Amino acid sequence: MTPARAGDTVTGISMRILIAEDETIIRLDLRELLERSGFEVVAEARDGEEAVALARSEAPDLALLDVKMPKLDGIDAARRILDERPIPIVMVTAYGEQELVARAVEAGVFGYLVKPFRESDLLPAVETARARHRELVALREEADSLAEALAARKAIERAKGLLMEREGLTEQEAFARLRKASQISGRPLKVVAEALIGTLDTR
Repeated sequence: MTPARAGDTVTGISMRILIAEDETIIRLDLRELLERSGFEVVAEARDGEEAVALARSEAPDLALLDVKMPKLDGIDAARRILDERPIPIVMVTAYGEQELVARAVEAGVFGYLVKPFRESDLLPAVETARARHRELVALREEADSLAEALAARKAIERAKGLLMEREGLTEQEAFARLRKASQISGRPLKVVAEALIGTLDTR
């Protein structure tokens, strides 16, 4: 059997991606790298408003959004896209823009790609976003709204970080441990995460 390529989903259909980047050279570089990895680029936007419109019309599986774009910045564009259709979003930021990360997390962004980036940086950013999006989908099954799910995700991210630091676990292993504790105790993931933070966080 032929192994699946990086861009393939479990159904064998290539993941469809929207790129939003106002710098043409960077946008073309992203497209080339994504297509080389087996992804399908379904749309390219030059500003935030165009990104929101294309996300609505093309229904991509994932979006790569530059933070600083004309008309509407990437974080506000991400917020609007997620309000209409929750998909994994990777934020493309320049080195030194880390102060924007907190805003992006609040908006519901799932991953980051820091410019200047290499091909080896792109796939991990996409895969991280996909994994964190799956976590949010699981959380939304427990929560009544996206806002509740995002609040829960913040606690879970902190709890995962503590488990990774204290137990030497990978991010996936840490989440699996939290989920198992939730299933055994019958308590929501957010409650389990907050209890673990209260126990382990000594800051």
